[in-house]
Amino acid sequence: MRDNHPPPPTSDDDHRSSSLPDLARGGQITDSSSSKTRPGPGSSSSSLPQPGSGSELQAQFPDQVLENVLENVLHFLSSRRDRNAASLVCRSWCRAEALTRSELFIGNCYAVSPRRATARFSRVRSVTVKGKPRFADFDLMPDDWGAHFAPWATALAQAYPWLEKIHLKRMSVTDEDLAVVADSFSGFRELVLVCCEGFGTRGLAAVTSKCRLLRVLEVVESLVEPVSEDEVDWVSCFPETQTHLESLVFDCVEYPVNFEALEGLVARSPGLKKLRLNRFVSMPQLYRLMLRAPQLTHLGTGSFSDSEALEQEPDYASAFAACRSLVCLSGFREIWANYLPAILPVCANLTSLNLSYADVNADQLRSVICHCRKLQILWALDSIGDEGLQAVATTCHDLRELRVFPVDAREESEGPVSEVGFEAISKGCRKLESILFFCQRMTNAAVVAMSKNCPDLLVFRLCIIGRYRPDAVTQEPMDEGFGAIVMNCRKLTRLAVSGLLTDRAFEYIGRYGKLVRTLSVAFNGDTDLALKYVLEGCPNMQKLEIRDCPFGDAALRSGLHHYYNMRFLWMSNCKLTRQACQDVARALPHLVVEVINKEDEAAVDDIELLYMYRSLDGPRDDAPQVVTILH
Repeated sequence: MRDNHPPPPTSDDDHRSSSLPDLARGGQITDSSSSKTRPGPGSSSSSLPQPGSGSELQAQFPDQVLENVLENVLHFLSSRRDRNAASLVCRSWCRAEALTRSELFIGNCYAVSPRRATARFSRVRSVTVKGKPRFADFDLMPDDWGAHFAPWATALAQAYPWLEKIHLKRMSVTDEDLAVVADSFSGFRELVLVCCEGFGTRGLAAVTSKCRLLRVLEVVESLVEPVSEDEVDWVSCFPETQTHLESLVFDCVEYPVNFEALEGLVARSPGLKKLRLNRFVSMPQLYRLMLRAPQLTHLGTGSFSDSEALEQEPDYASAFAACRSLVCLSGFREIWANYLPAILPVCANLTSLNLSYADVNADQLRSVICHCRKLQILWALDSIGDEGLQAVATTCHDLRELRVFPVDAREESEGPVSEVGFEAISKGCRKLESILFFCQRMTNAAVVAMSKNCPDLLVFRLCIIGRYRPDAVTQEPMDEGFGAIVMNCRKLTRLAVSGLLTDRAFEYIGRYGKLVRTLSVAFNGDTDLALKYVLEGCPNMQKLEIRDCPFGDAALRSGLHHYYNMRFLWMSNCKLTRQACQDVARALPHLVVEVINKEDEAAVDDIELLYMYRSLDGPRDDAPQVVTILH
């Protein structure tokens, strides 16, 4: 899995509705489980409380006016943060909020047990569960760390026979888990697996064959088990009649699928709007699929090269021209740049273009991007160079999100993008709200310009490849650049810092980054003061990721007042001792403190990796041998 090449997100995690109540401020835990009785696992689905019934509300609220007011008001609360706040008002509000919630978001699968979640929320139709932290994408966690979906699958099957949607991220999912999903929910409509692993075609086949109302099946950046003796043609398992399919994504599947079955599926899916293909689908095959589905709005092309010898090459441009509703284009794996002009007929309507697998140069990009005046999202490789970024800045004035990934991420290489293209983007794309930018050189002046020209930034992730790289012109630390970002971009919620930074940069973050919820730090800082500034100055901090920094025990202890309010703290290759971690575990008994060392270093005092997270149910019981949970 490559964190630097994820698919374009459909929504921001921080804006999803529905989650368990946040841990209360001041170190107390809110346990808002309802006291109402529930049928046991053996009860029939007809005896379970059905969504929309008023029996439970009548039992809980003798005052009919209060019941109606609460139910009607809470239905208008779509933000999970607002719902959490409402549930803390009093017990009546807590019960009403639980009964009106249809979507459940679990930001950490170990933060609450499946039993507790399903006991409180009885009318849920959609569930999102996240597992491993993001640094697992960089192979910084043991493969067998955990995040198993099995207990969740069992609990959901017992509690919600009417469940329609399951979204999983960084979870360990088996074929048996998917079989449980397929067998348990007669009205199941949507399955999304992002950065998951452990399943294969048998599990996918169970879903496609038994979930007859399936609308969405998305396998994104996941590790699908390799072909084996019990391989199943999962595409052929969809209903032979007209389907309800609206979205099919399998671009990460690293082996061919049955193309004839895929073509037939597309043909009998008139509602299909989103189709993202893997690299084994050739250009001629793409052409045939596009003729079958001119109604597509989102297309992932798979391969964009011709591996077949044809007497007459298809008119690819006409196929794209026929897709008049196309607004999102991705794929372009194994690209032949001479095919790029084929997409020109749809460029004028594109709002999203993902070229993060396409090794194209500035001239090739320029020939396309000059037609993309409505573009709001662009992902590309740094092979486009500063000249390509300047072309984007000249044309795409409505751009909201930009991601530039490295072709060569080695520290000693000289990358083709720099402060020149970065500053050009800031001047031409002033509506920018999110940027992820990999480069080998940067200047404070360019970052300051970005902060002034794009004050609406919500996400700023600048990844200067190479450790402790200073301002490329002045050789000064990058403190003033990142300081300007947190000072001038007052809406900022996510920040990743890099380059040579002193404690002063973290002082700026603590002083001005009051809305920052996610902070990623690597190879930065001078002393423990840096982390102390952040933990004491950022009251909304939820997720803090730190690696290879000189932060030690004093820095860790400086956050004791805030850890209950955070979703997690990750620290790897810092200067922590087991004693300090043990002290935190004893001071905050409701915080789960995991330390991870290699098996032959289990007794060493220096901690290799610390992962702390809040939990309503205490330490988990499935930790592998390399994980020690401190008490």
